[in-house]
Amino acid sequence: MEYVLNQLINGICQGAIYALMAIGYSTIVGVVGMVTFTYGEIMMIGAYGAFYIFLTCGNNILLGLLMSFACSFVLGIAVYKLCYERFFNAPRHISLLCTIGFSMLIKNLAQIVFGPETKSMLNIIPNRIFTLHLGSIAVDFRLLQIVIMLLVVFLALLLTFFFNRTRAGIALRAVSQNKDAAYLVGINVRRTALLGNCIGCGFGGIAGCLLAIYYINFQSYTFGSFSMKAFSASVLGGLVDLRMSALGGLCLGIIENLGITISSATFRDVFAFGFLILMLIIRPQGFAVKKGTRV
Repeated sequence: MEYVLNQLINGICQGAIYALMAIGYSTIVGVVGMVTFTYGEIMMIGAYGAFYIFLTCGNNILLGLLMSFACSFVLGIAVYKLCYERFFNAPRHISLLCTIGFSMLIKNLAQIVFGPETKSMLNIIPNRIFTLHLGSIAVDFRLLQIVIMLLVVFLALLLTFFFNRTRAGIALRAVSQNKDAAYLVGINVRRTALLGNCIGCGFGGIAGCLLAIYYINFQSYTFGSFSMKAFSASVLGGLVDLRMSALGGLCLGIIENLGITISSATFRDVFAFGFLILMLIIRPQGFAVKKGTRV
């Protein structure tokens, strides 16, 4: 029982990172209206940006998160200009193929520029453990897990405030709901879509930084599977519903970690994607109340 509870805590922490990944992914899909296959590389660039900040400026977690957001934000501009902007009125598979090609390009360039060797993020957050005693059961909380969960909650609330209380956020919501109507009321749809894409990429960069810190080390090809989990969590949320996508990410993290309590850690993806398939068979719209609910 003690082992299961500790794995549950691990699952909640990992699920929180997946939730942040899903929020960023759903923001991109909701505003731009197109699925992206560059999300793994966006997270990778965020992780590399944080890594070099930690290397040069010390283990300042806030500075690292800001750098990861900024690097992925800038990459989001390139993705939008090359893969989306010219193809708004074209068949969707064209932009989809562009994101696949751009993903391969960035991945190979990263191996040339940063090298293929493993990068380590050691002691970014002190390795402290807090133990909660529930009768004869001891549940361990690592400081790293607490910081990650609090950060994700804070960022989710910050994004909610941005979407509901700022002029730019309200414009983003309008564009995500109906681009033609947004254009008719004077919103610059292309510029707003660019901003939404970059914000989603920035959140992906922060998620990449947190993944690298959580797993201690990373490589240029590490984030491919995580991009699929971001996509899966977003699908569970109906692709465009941020709250339900976050719930999907949280569920994936918990299912993974509870699954490996009865099996090997090598089967964690089996449990995650098995849950996705089962959920879509039972409820094709995912957790969303109705398909197509927007931010």
